[in-house]
Amino acid sequence: MATENTSQIKTTGHPMDELLDKEAAIKIPKIGDLVTGRVISISKNEVYLDLDGVNTGIVRGREIYDESDEFSNLKIGDAASATVINLDNENGYMELSFREAGHKKAWDNLEKMHKEGILVEAKVIDANKGGLMIKIGNVVGFLPVSQLTIEHYPRIEGGDRNKILSHLKSFINQSLKTKIIDVDEKEEKLIVSEKAAWDDKQRKVVSKYKVGDKVKGRVTGVVDFGAFVEFGENLEGLVHISELAWQRIDNPRDIIKVGDVVEASIIEIDDTKISLSIKKLQKDPWEEVTKKYQIGQKIKGTVLKVSPFGAFVELDDDIHGLVHISELSDKKIANPEDIVKPGEKYEFLILSIEPKYHRLGLSLKAADKKAAEKKTKTDSTDKPKEKPAKAEPKAKAEKKTKEAEEKTEGKKTASSSETEAAPDKEAAPKE
Repeated sequence: MATENTSQIKTTGHPMDELLDKEAAIKIPKIGDLVTGRVISISKNEVYLDLDGVNTGIVRGREIYDESDEFSNLKIGDAASATVINLDNENGYMELSFREAGHKKAWDNLEKMHKEGILVEAKVIDANKGGLMIKIGNVVGFLPVSQLTIEHYPRIEGGDRNKILSHLKSFINQSLKTKIIDVDEKEEKLIVSEKAAWDDKQRKVVSKYKVGDKVKGRVTGVVDFGAFVEFGENLEGLVHISELAWQRIDNPRDIIKVGDVVEASIIEIDDTKISLSIKKLQKDPWEEVTKKYQIGQKIKGTVLKVSPFGAFVELDDDIHGLVHISELSDKKIANPEDIVKPGEKYEFLILSIEPKYHRLGLSLKAADKKAAEKKTKTDSTDKPKEKPAKAEPKAKAEKKTKEAEEKTEGKKTASSSETEAAPDKEAAPKE
């Protein structure tokens, strides 16, 4: 009988069984799960959520902080998602976290923006010598100084680190349009680029130019490897040190400065990177170098720079030559500065001229040897010589000859008379 009654209860259903079946249908969350509820109370340090009338969750303390910035402006009645961090706290509430939920959501969103190449606003919160610390939402990232646009890049003369840092700190609290170039949630690494965002905008402008175009612009920066020139619609190109002038240059600041207005030719366009040349618009002085200088010619030049393999010599404003270390002296030398000094003038002999390659070879030892030979030759020809007798007129010479003959004849006659008279004198008796 009891068995029949039990069977009957199971068949007809019991209220308790129905309640258990209903609870079984409700998914009980686990720690780490993401749950969604309605905001029923908000205070400075606590937010209460109604979880489908089954439970109440609380978000408090540091767990309110949200990297995605999604829950910073919640109001009562708003839906909000949070991560379960404890099923039952001391007050019987389920402990929830916006921080963990926001972290995942924020990094997923950053990854999406990275893949899609979306431009994002990055707020500058700090600066160091390497770049800017930024925030996207509540995620902290970094903008390297090399990824700043030409407008914001620190063009500091001499590269003074303290001045660079001062320049970078001026951007604190500003928002910059950037593009995400690297994102890694596990390492919590976020790298952005202002330059990449600017490049997207400038591609259309750059497309208006082609190699060979002549542009006019203002020098915005001078560095050891060249000068930056701004032209057109906020475009900027680099004039490499080798493209500033035809002659050899060691320091661009010697011939160009910030603020100079120059004309240049576009010699390369690589995406949005533009290379310029100033010397291309100037006549190549090497085209007529053989009209000024010849092989074997001795010429004075000023030593500009001494290197381990020789010395660079300025012959004039445009033409520079090289004296190889082997042409400095007949003796073996280890340091060219033992023979020549920068800023000093010396006499050289031109050994070779190659206009096509802008090369001119000089020799100091050959010039010295030639000078020594010339001195020896000069010394041998400086000895005094007997001057030849000056030729007299023919008539005068004949007259002198005749007078000499007459004189000689007179002497002979006198001598003959004296000889004839002598015996008589000797024969005379002595008294």
